[in-house]
Amino acid sequence: MKKYITGIGFLLILIAASTLAASAQQQILTLEQAIDLALKNNFSIRLARNTAELSANDYAYANFAFVPRLNATAGTTWNNTATKQEFANGTKRDTSGIKGNNISANATLSWTLFDGLKMFATREKLEAIKGLGELAIKDQIQNSIATVINGYYNIVQQKQQLIAVREQLSISEERVKLSDAKFTTGLGPKTDLLQSKVDYNAQKALMLRQLTLIEQSKALLNQLMAVPAGATGYDVPDSIPINAGLSFVTLQQNVANNNTAIKVQQQNINISALTIRERRADYFPVVTFNSGYNYNRNRSNAASNNFSPRFNRNGVFNYGLTAAIPIFNGFNVKRQVKNARIDFDFQNITLDNLKSQVDLSLNNAFKDYEYYKKALELEEENNELAEENMMVALERFKQGVSTTIEVKQAQQSLEDSNYRLIQARYNTKLAETELQRLNGSLLQ
Repeated sequence: MKKYITGIGFLLILIAASTLAASAQQQILTLEQAIDLALKNNFSIRLARNTAELSANDYAYANFAFVPRLNATAGTTWNNTATKQEFANGTKRDTSGIKGNNISANATLSWTLFDGLKMFATREKLEAIKGLGELAIKDQIQNSIATVINGYYNIVQQKQQLIAVREQLSISEERVKLSDAKFTTGLGPKTDLLQSKVDYNAQKALMLRQLTLIEQSKALLNQLMAVPAGATGYDVPDSIPINAGLSFVTLQQNVANNNTAIKVQQQNINISALTIRERRADYFPVVTFNSGYNYNRNRSNAASNNFSPRFNRNGVFNYGLTAAIPIFNGFNVKRQVKNARIDFDFQNITLDNLKSQVDLSLNNAFKDYEYYKKALELEEENNELAEENMMVALERFKQGVSTTIEVKQAQQSLEDSNYRLIQARYNTKLAETELQRLNGSLLQ
């Protein structure tokens, strides 16, 4: 796809354009600019990116599962002792005013050496979840681009409808002039003039309605681009390019490898398989290396008795191994492993179902694509005939050899032809976009 131009600058243009006078020339919004703004601002894409960032953040700490855990505590205590004692032999002892201080600290290290390879499975699972987040972003981007393309060309086809309505309005205005001239000269009845004015006013009402539809379509596109809904002071081209060379065989061959929804589900299967490995690891014992150092110091200004030290300090270093062996836990691990396998089967069934749905959608979209291409060719030919018929009918009306009913029928035929032609072109573009979305080629 063409290189996107900076969307922020265009966003400012959109907001500024909404404040310009009606007579000012409107800025043209290209499809690339609309997609660029959506990629930067679209709420669904931003939410998907946020979720992916959480997964990436978890994966950033995955390797720390292999390193030991080190914790330390420290504290100090002051005490003031006041003791009075009277013994059976009449001896009295008063040890009031003894002040002491105790300092203690300890550091412990715990290092899991073996846990049934659970930590390896967890690391791979976090990596797979990180990849899932990236695929989810890509899938959301594909869907958002397709929605933006459809919304953008909806405005274009609404603009084409407006052009057709203005053409009809011009024809109706010409009918009013001719009917008025005939009525004034006595060559035509007043009913022709009145009917022409009614049709003219009806076309004016249709034009007002079409202008409203364009504004509403722009507001919808603005929501997809996450710009203010009222910033509709831009214009779009009045043509819809069609890629008529899509091949079903090529599309079908690339769907399995490029469809982002299928790739997301395949990643879910990988995550489910790693979950089984995690759960099965709980069958094995957990071997942990433990080590610690404890420090304690007591100091006082006097001893409470002859056997009590005024100063005491201890430092103890210890280390060893601990093996936690699972013997019986109410078959909880078995239940967890079984649930993980059920989820794995569920994810595989979901993938098969998704592939079936994608295949069906691809077939239907391509049939629509082929149908609308043929309908477009037919409607282009019909439109040329309807335009020629309109010109002939209007000229016959000028010469006075036809009635206003004949002109109105020709005008209605042209109006219907214009509508079918515009719809056929737009529907062909919708089918083309859907094929590209299913094929995963919108980002290529």
